[in-house]
Amino acid sequence: SCDASQLCNCSSMGLDFIPPGLTAKITALNLANNRIKHIQSQDLQQAVNLRALLLQSNKISSIDEDSFQSLAKLELLDLSNNSLAHLSPVWFGQLFSLQHLHLQGNSYRDLGESSPFSSLRNLSSLHLGNSRFSVIRQRNFEGIELLHKLWIDGSNLSQYEQGSLRPIKKINHMIINLRNSNIFSEIVRDLLHSVAWLEVTEIKLPDEKESLVQNSIHPFRIEKLTFKEAFFTDQTISQAIVSLKEITSLKELEAIDCVLEGKGIWNTKEIAKSGQSFVETVTIIKLMIQNFHLFFDLEGMESQINKLKRLTIASSNVFMVPCNLAKHFSSLLYLDFHDNLLVNKRLEETICEGSWPSLQTLNLSQNSLKSLEETAKYISRLPKLNNLDISQNIFGEIPDVCEWPKPLKYLNLSSTQIPKVTTCIPPTLEVLDVSANNLKEFGLQLPFLKELYLTRNQLKTLPGAAPTPNLVALSVRRNKLNSFSKEELESFKKLKLLDAGDNNFICSCEFLSFIHHESGIAQVLVGWPDKYVCDSPLAVRGAQVGAVHLSLMECHRSLVVSLICVLVFLVILLLVVVGYKYHVVWYLRMTWAWLQAKRKPKRAPPKDVCYDAFVSYSENDSDWVENTMVRELEQACPPFRLCLHKRDFVPGKWIVDNIIDCIEKSHKTLFVLSEHFVQSEWCKYELDFSHFRLFDENNDAAILVLLEPIQSKAIPKRFCKLRKIMNTKTYLEWPLEEQQQQMFWENLKGALRS
Repeated sequence: SCDASQLCNCSSMGLDFIPPGLTAKITALNLANNRIKHIQSQDLQQAVNLRALLLQSNKISSIDEDSFQSLAKLELLDLSNNSLAHLSPVWFGQLFSLQHLHLQGNSYRDLGESSPFSSLRNLSSLHLGNSRFSVIRQRNFEGIELLHKLWIDGSNLSQYEQGSLRPIKKINHMIINLRNSNIFSEIVRDLLHSVAWLEVTEIKLPDEKESLVQNSIHPFRIEKLTFKEAFFTDQTISQAIVSLKEITSLKELEAIDCVLEGKGIWNTKEIAKSGQSFVETVTIIKLMIQNFHLFFDLEGMESQINKLKRLTIASSNVFMVPCNLAKHFSSLLYLDFHDNLLVNKRLEETICEGSWPSLQTLNLSQNSLKSLEETAKYISRLPKLNNLDISQNIFGEIPDVCEWPKPLKYLNLSSTQIPKVTTCIPPTLEVLDVSANNLKEFGLQLPFLKELYLTRNQLKTLPGAAPTPNLVALSVRRNKLNSFSKEELESFKKLKLLDAGDNNFICSCEFLSFIHHESGIAQVLVGWPDKYVCDSPLAVRGAQVGAVHLSLMECHRSLVVSLICVLVFLVILLLVVVGYKYHVVWYLRMTWAWLQAKRKPKRAPPKDVCYDAFVSYSENDSDWVENTMVRELEQACPPFRLCLHKRDFVPGKWIVDNIIDCIEKSHKTLFVLSEHFVQSEWCKYELDFSHFRLFDENNDAAILVLLEPIQSKAIPKRFCKLRKIMNTKTYLEWPLEEQQQQMFWENLKGALRS
């Protein structure tokens, strides 16, 4: 159950005891939500480097006194929500490094006669108490001098010995659940000099006039007092206001989820008589007032509010502030009335002429304002206002012209259902929020604008940069943006932050190229890379934009297709050139003719044979063939009939067909070989066909006559059978001596007759 950093999670495993075998390697051990009842001495003896031990929500009722003795490095110990009936100082005696101790939710009724925490010099936060916890004694907190946070569940605390909390010299934040109002004053007196922020829950303020600071000397430290889920009446709240004025250090009052029973009939005379309040900030959230519509206008409280600087009354059904009262908030800088019941008619009374003279920030969001024009008109009465939030009011329409306070720089109009932006929006703004309004475009001229929020609208492109030349931050999150370009970003000269996340990005090649090659894009884009996801193409939908890399084909399809077309064209052109040079077409046609000839009978019928020999020769040798050989053979007795291409080929007939027909109609084929022969293309064609036809039949119908000496190597290598015949069979060679020529003719005639 341990990870690489030795944090071991054994929670919710149904364990009845601390697992054995714990070693010094473990730094954190989570045993929460098990069924452990007892912690023994040896259970944690070896875990000397343990820094966090979580034992909350078990059934621990007993702990051996030396169980934690070896945990000198322990910083967090959580024993909350167990069944400990008492706390022993010995448990914590060796925990010198302990900073956080949680003991709440057990069953002990007190902390003992002395302090269980006297040795915990580094303790920073302490949580204790439970529903049975009833007594706090004077020596219970001895040894603790400084706490960042002290949380006490004293819901049933009935006895508090005066001075019990005084040993703690400094507490930054103390939270106490206290229902017994009789000991509230005693606790406050002990904390005046130590606590900076006191938070009291479930208190019902006492109906007493006893001073909170009696026998206390200045200076006090308490600056903030918070009441949560407290109960007030008109009488107790009047007395509390008077009593709290005595705490001169108190600057902030807070009431959250409280109930006020009354109609606002406060003892204003007594309050005014008690002097000026030092409180500068009042926060009231979710104050429940029965019959709030009958609540009085707090007339007579004017003298108590002129020093107030910050006032928040939220979610408390405020529907108006009397004009006379509003005029006395002379020092108020911040006013928050969000989530109330303000309407335009009452707003005229709430913000009357001369009211809120120093107000700089006003929050009227989540009210029931309907007219933006009227709202702006009343707010224009605030001469120093520079920050205004009127979001989540349903205005629906926006006029072309509005009155606003001249210093206004920050305006929030988000979620107000305005269909567009007009010149109603003041040109002096530095920050504008018009999110969640279904805007389809934004082109308003705002020369001083630095921040623009357009989240959750219908924008398809970034707004133009020219109308907002000083823009530093822009949010177009959750719009209909498909992409944005380098040119668009660079048009915003001063833009440092762009939040364009949660849009349906089309991860095109141009967009991805910009994203991948733009240096510093991660510093500009808010939420990068998690919030920037591709919506298309389908193959990369859901992938982060920064992680997508499209192929060359996907990015440059037209270029690739063009290159392929050019390549195919070049290949075809090359084939044409090669075919032309090497007469490939001719060879193909000749091959086709040969294939057709293969289907014919091996030999022509005797009646079709009309020549003794077909003579194949070069045109350069035609003089010898036509004037010497033909005359000798055709004038012989009996004469030989020779087939010559010049004389016997059928005009207009394809030459290959002529060659085939003449060879097939001849008993023999007579080749007159010479250097000219092997260099002649026509002779090559005749040799080619002879190679295919005659030698394929494996007969001796070919007669070779060497007109001049020729090397067999000169014959093309592809005609292997012809080369073989010259190497293995006798051929006739034309003699230059006349006395031998007669013998040559006799031999040739004999070969033709054979």
